[in-house]
Amino acid sequence: MVQPCSAVIIGVGPQQGLGAALAGYFSGKGLHVFIAGRSEDKLQRVAGHIRQQGGSVTVVVADATLEQDVARLFGVVQQQGYSVDIAAYNVDSNRPSPLLATDTETFTALWRQNCLGAFLFGKAAVNAMQDRHQGSLFFTGATASLRAKPPFTAFAAAKAGLRALAQGMAREFGPQGIHVVHAVIDGVIDGDRARQQFPDYVKAKGSDGLLQLDAIAQTYWALHQQHPSAWTHELDLRPFKETF
Repeated sequence: MVQPCSAVIIGVGPQQGLGAALAGYFSGKGLHVFIAGRSEDKLQRVAGHIRQQGGSVTVVVADATLEQDVARLFGVVQQQGYSVDIAAYNVDSNRPSPLLATDTETFTALWRQNCLGAFLFGKAAVNAMQDRHQGSLFFTGATASLRAKPPFTAFAAAKAGLRALAQGMAREFGPQGIHVVHAVIDGVIDGDRARQQFPDYVKAKGSDGLLQLDAIAQTYWALHQQHPSAWTHELDLRPFKETF
């Protein structure tokens, strides 16, 4: 029996955020979406919007850094009878902290959220995809995945670990038909977080200076559609105004 298709996205927060945008876009392509995050209120708002657009969605409250939560998330997918066609790790926790002011708790928390959670989620996603020898696994990276810059050294260490994880998984599971992608978001996303935390910066950049949510989601979908003979493992996305 052919299982219906689904996308599993963890790290879904505000409605104007990348996790919600990915869920909405994948839903619009006909996939049932499983959205996960720590805030049920935020998840329900995103789910309500998806349903208003005619999509189907399941909400699962889960902490990506807890192995039992990740296992429960994929258990729900299995119980509802869906295949995992897309899995996206979109957890992105950052905080400025000069190195000498960074305590062990801060460093460890950033590593758990940006790297350990990705390991737990990626492992569970591959387990769900292996029998069918297909599926796309996305890890959302950042500028810091490639270079460390104070006062974000601890964040960069975690994101570099995420990148290494994605590389290793691509080499191990690509030959088995699983497309592993590390997407470097090199710039600021035009979403609720940026507009609330640094509105002056957003205003100075202008709309063409920020990454648009639907544009990122469109790129993820295009990568999912790639033929296995020409897969992209890593790419960077930035506004045309962004220097690099």
